[in-house]
Amino acid sequence: MAQKDVHYSDYLQLDKILTAQQLESDLHNAHAHDEMLFIIIHQAYELWFKQIMFEIESVADIMGQHAINDNSPDLQTVVHRLNRVAVILRVAVHQIDIMETMTPMDFLDFRNFLRPASGFQSWQFKLAEARLGLRYTERHAQEYYISQLREEHVKLIKTAEAKPTLLDLVNQWLERMPFFEDLEHWPEHLEGSVEQHPFWADYAARYVESLMPNERFNLRFFNQVFFGEDDQSDRRLSPKACRAGLFIFLFRGYPMLQTPFHLLNQLLEIDEQLSTWRYRHMSMVHRMIGTRTGTGGSTGKDYLKGALDKHYIFKEIAGLTSFLIERQNLPKLSPGLEAKLGFKV
Repeated sequence: MAQKDVHYSDYLQLDKILTAQQLESDLHNAHAHDEMLFIIIHQAYELWFKQIMFEIESVADIMGQHAINDNSPDLQTVVHRLNRVAVILRVAVHQIDIMETMTPMDFLDFRNFLRPASGFQSWQFKLAEARLGLRYTERHAQEYYISQLREEHVKLIKTAEAKPTLLDLVNQWLERMPFFEDLEHWPEHLEGSVEQHPFWADYAARYVESLMPNERFNLRFFNQVFFGEDDQSDRRLSPKACRAGLFIFLFRGYPMLQTPFHLLNQLLEIDEQLSTWRYRHMSMVHRMIGTRTGTGGSTGKDYLKGALDKHYIFKEIAGLTSFLIERQNLPKLSPGLEAKLGFKV
């Protein structure tokens, strides 16, 4: 069967895209030149959010497998697609540079025509946050969170919140890391209790040695994070997952840990880019409307500041860096474990 000819305009459906900019100001016979820019910027955002969701779901499908074969491309694919999400978010941040070519007076030319529409009604962005791992209970201004969304979009978000999030799947993946399955061949000078692997007994002692006098309280925090002492129910990563994550950060130079390290690092990059986007958005809103309320009725800058401060998704992974020590002070690994972490020959 002969393949039909594909035309650029038809393939991209440009007839739909290029006619999808209807200026509200024109409908009110008050043409505002910068409204075209405003629409196109936000349409571009929504297209990028769609791509982000496409990548997140593909990553979740891979991470949701019972086991990920180290000799398959799966983990590399996850890292590659998470990197793509981070780069897209970086582009989203830079789009604010274009938006800020519009002055506050330019925005006032059409702002009142937009009420009660608001970027807060971007259900795709909320969906992406939920799939990454931001829980409803962790959101700023929960009562306002879905109040302006259409019913069908609320259902989509609630369905997404009921599924295992990417953070949940990362926790399960870290828990499966077989770093300390046995004590055989472990260096004899390491001593630990039955409950605690000798590596962690030795590491805890070395960690305490690295602390400044005013950091001694960190030891209690160390035990909470990695061994569940005085455990808090709101944590997202289990003690076992945290131990695996810290081990990856400490020994990322070994071949078997390089890809897992890049995976964790990409999650931190995504969080950083989301935070940067929120900060730039907040700063832009303050520049454009000062302390006035948003078109959707939010508190404007104050709401965005609250979300910026609270909406960190992978903060427990980032927090593992509090427990690093210098390379020269790391415990020596057992020969058996070193062999597992090297290239297989």
